[in-house]
Amino acid sequence: MTCFPLDLANDGAPAMASTSLPIAHALVIALSLLAFQSESKPQAFRRDPGHPQWHHGAFHDVHDTIRSDVRRMLHSRAEVPFQVPLEVNVVLVGFNGDGGYRYSVDAHKLEEVLKISFPAHRPSCLETGEPLDIEHQIVYNAFPAGQPELIALEKALKEAMVPAGNTRETEFGREVRLFEVDATVVEPVFQRLYSYIFDTDNSAVSAVELDRQVPSAIFVVNFDKVRMDPRNKEIDLDNLMYEKITQLTEDDMQKQEGDYIYRYRYNGGGASQVWLGSGRYVVIDLSAGPCTYGKIETEEGTVSSRTLPRLRHIMFPRGFGAPSDHSTHDVFVGQLACLVSTTIEHVIAPDVRYETVDLTTRLLLPIIVLQNHNRYNIIDKGHNYSINIEAIEAHVKKMVHEGQEVVIVGGSHSLHRHEKLAIAVSKAMRGHSLQETRNDGRFHVHTKTYLDGAILKEEMERSADVLAAGLLEVADPSLSSKFFLRQHWNDESDGTNDSILKHKPIWSTHDKKGGKKKKKIVRKQGDLYRTYGTRVIPVFVLSLADVDPNLMMEDESLVWTSKDVVIVLEHQNQQIPLSYVSETQRRHAQPSQVQRHILAGLASAVAGLSAPYEKASHVHERPVVNWLWAAGCHPFGPFSNTSQVSQMLQDVALRNSIYARVDSALHKIRDTSEAVQTFAAAYLKTPLGEPVKGKKNKTTTELWVEKFYKKTTNLPEPFPHELVDRLENFLNNLEDQLVDLSSSLYGHRLQDAHLNSSEILQSSIFTQQYVDHVLANEREKMKCCNIEYKYPVQSSQTYVYGGILLAGFVVYFIVIFFSNPVR
Repeated sequence: MTCFPLDLANDGAPAMASTSLPIAHALVIALSLLAFQSESKPQAFRRDPGHPQWHHGAFHDVHDTIRSDVRRMLHSRAEVPFQVPLEVNVVLVGFNGDGGYRYSVDAHKLEEVLKISFPAHRPSCLETGEPLDIEHQIVYNAFPAGQPELIALEKALKEAMVPAGNTRETEFGREVRLFEVDATVVEPVFQRLYSYIFDTDNSAVSAVELDRQVPSAIFVVNFDKVRMDPRNKEIDLDNLMYEKITQLTEDDMQKQEGDYIYRYRYNGGGASQVWLGSGRYVVIDLSAGPCTYGKIETEEGTVSSRTLPRLRHIMFPRGFGAPSDHSTHDVFVGQLACLVSTTIEHVIAPDVRYETVDLTTRLLLPIIVLQNHNRYNIIDKGHNYSINIEAIEAHVKKMVHEGQEVVIVGGSHSLHRHEKLAIAVSKAMRGHSLQETRNDGRFHVHTKTYLDGAILKEEMERSADVLAAGLLEVADPSLSSKFFLRQHWNDESDGTNDSILKHKPIWSTHDKKGGKKKKKIVRKQGDLYRTYGTRVIPVFVLSLADVDPNLMMEDESLVWTSKDVVIVLEHQNQQIPLSYVSETQRRHAQPSQVQRHILAGLASAVAGLSAPYEKASHVHERPVVNWLWAAGCHPFGPFSNTSQVSQMLQDVALRNSIYARVDSALHKIRDTSEAVQTFAAAYLKTPLGEPVKGKKNKTTTELWVEKFYKKTTNLPEPFPHELVDRLENFLNNLEDQLVDLSSSLYGHRLQDAHLNSSEILQSSIFTQQYVDHVLANEREKMKCCNIEYKYPVQSSQTYVYGGILLAGFVVYFIVIFFSNPVR
C-alpha cells in the first residue's frame, strides 16, 4: 500500500476550515453578548437578587393590645370580642402609570383610607343571625405590580379572548364587538403572579400541610384595552415588556375603551368582571365589562354597570370633556376601598353558615340515593349524570382538620321499599303562585311545584343511621362497628352500666345538678347508636322520574342543607329556566348534574361555609344577598358552574371550626362568670346587707376574688377557697391560650390553632360544670338558713355600756386637769 503526503496548501477543504475559525469565534461572542443582554433585561415573574420581600410580622405590633383586650374580656365580663389579626394584601396591577388611561394610584394612600374606613370586621352566624365573639383586626398591605407582569397578563388575556358576537355599550348604546375570556385559561398566569409576589410555589397544598404564612390577595387590575385588542396584530407585547410605556394624547385617551367589551366566565358560569380563583386570590378587573346580573324584578344584590368604578367616568366625569380633578380621584380611591371591604366580608372572612362545635374524630358521609325508578343509577360510573364520590371525598378532606377521619360511602335504595320516606316525599310537594312578565308586557300567573326540604328533613333524619349503617356494612364491614354500636340488651336495662358509656365524653358523666334523679332511658333491642367521636351527615339524593319537568326545591335550588343533613334533587329533564339573568340571558339549572350541589351542601354542613353572595344583616334581621362574588371557583348559586372549592374558601372552612369552638368556650366562660356573680349578689353581702365595697376601678368580681382568694382565713367562707383559686388559675391560663391562639390564626398555623381551641373548649366545659356543682351544693346548704339584714336593736344593756364609757371619759379629763403642774 502506498501512502501519499497531505498537501495543506493545495487542498481546498482544510483551507476553508482555517478561514471559518474566526467566524465561529465571532458567532460565539455575539451569542454570549445577546444572552448577557437578555439576562440583564427585566423578565416577568423572575425574582432577581434584591427583589423586595413580602413580610408577615404585624402581630408583634398588636400583641399587647390583644392581651389587654383578652384580660378585660375574661376578668370584667365585658362584651369584648376575641381579637384576631387578619392580613389582606391588595395588589394594584396597571395603576403605576402603565395601564389603561395611564392612571396612577398611590398604594400608601389606599392603605391609609382602608385603615381608617374599614379597620375591623366581625363575622356573624347565618343560622342564628348573631355576631360571633371573634373580631378581625385587619392589617392592610397595598403595593403595585411591575410593568413586565402587567404586559404578561395582557398577553395571556389577549390570547384567551374568544369572539362572542356584538353587544351594546351601556352609556351610549353603540354596538361594539364582544369577547369572552374563560377565567380557567388565564388562571395559571394569575397564579404565577401570586407565587412571584409572595414566594409560594406550592399553592395547591392546604394551609395545614403548608405550615407557613398563607397570604390572601386581591388583584385589582387595569389593562390597556387598545394594547391587548385581539384584532390588532401589529402590537408586539413581548417587546413592550421591556420598553418604556408611552404617554397618551387627548385623542388616545378618548379611544382607550378600544371599541370592544370583554367579560369573564369561570368554567361557563355567569358573565362577570370579578371572580374567585382556585388559589388564595380574587381578581377585580376594572377594564372588563361592565356586567349586569342578578335576580329578575328584584333590586337586592343586583350587579349593574355602576356597581364597580370605571376609569372612563373618572377621567371624563362630565362626558368626553375636561379631565378629572383631585376630588374625583379621591372618590375613586374611596370606591376602591369599599370594593375591598365588600370582598373581605363575602370572600376572605365571610359569615359562618352553621356554628357547629365539632370535636369528633370520625366523619361519615353516606350518599343515599332514593329513586322511584329502575331506569338508571347515578352511582354507576361512566355516564354524564354520574357522581364522582372520590372527588367529593378529596374536597371534603381539604375542609377538615388533620386527624379527622372522613369516610364517604354511596348506595341506592328504592323509594317503594321505604314507605315512610315515599310518604315524606309526597307530603313535601308544595306549590306557590308565581307572577311573571311575558313578552307581551303583561303579568301571567302560574303555579310552580317545589319540594319543601324542611318537611323531608324531619322524616329522613330518623332513617339516616339505619340506611347509613347498611351502606357502610356493605362497603367496608370493618368500619361498621367503628362508627355504629348495636345494643343487644333487653328493655330492663337501666342505661347506666352498659357499654354505651365507653363512648361518652368524660364531662357527660358529671352530675350537674348534684344528685338529681335522671330520667330513665329505655333502649330497645337492636337499636343503633353512634359511637362517641362519630358524626354522621347523610346526603339524600332524590332521583325521581315522571315528575314535573321544572321541579326544584325551594328558592329555585336543587339542594337543601341543614347542619345535620343534605338533600339534593335529581331528575333527567332538560334545562330549567331560573329567575336569574346574566346580561340578557336567563340562567338555567341542570337537574341531571348533582355533583356540584352535593359538594355545596357538604361544604355548608361539614365546614360551615356560606355562599359568597350571602351575608347576615342585623338591620333586616335576615340574610341579604349581593351577587357581586357569585362567579368563580365555588359550587354555590346560579352563577357558578364548577364542582370545586377554592383554596381561599378551604382556609375559611378550617378557620370556621376553630371560631365555633372559641365562640362556644367564651359563651361558657361568660355564663360561668354570670353564675358566680348571681350567687354573690344573692348571698354575699356585708353585715348591713350592702354589696362589698372597694376601689372604684375594680369590678364586683375582682373585689370578691380579692376578698376570698388573696385574703385567706380559718373562719367559714361562703365560697370554698379551692373554687376561687381554681377560677383564678383557669382565667390566667386561658388568657395565655387565647393570645397564643390569636398568634396561630394570624400566622396560619391552623393545626396548632385547632388543637389549642379544642383544649380551650374542653377546659371551659370542665370549669363550668365544676362551678355549677359547687354553687348547687352551696345553695343546698343555704336552704337551712334565712339571712336577714337589720340594724342593732337598742336595749337597757346598751345604756349601761354607754354610761360606763361616759364615766371613763369624765375621770380621764379630771385626772389630766389636776395633774397639770402649773395649776
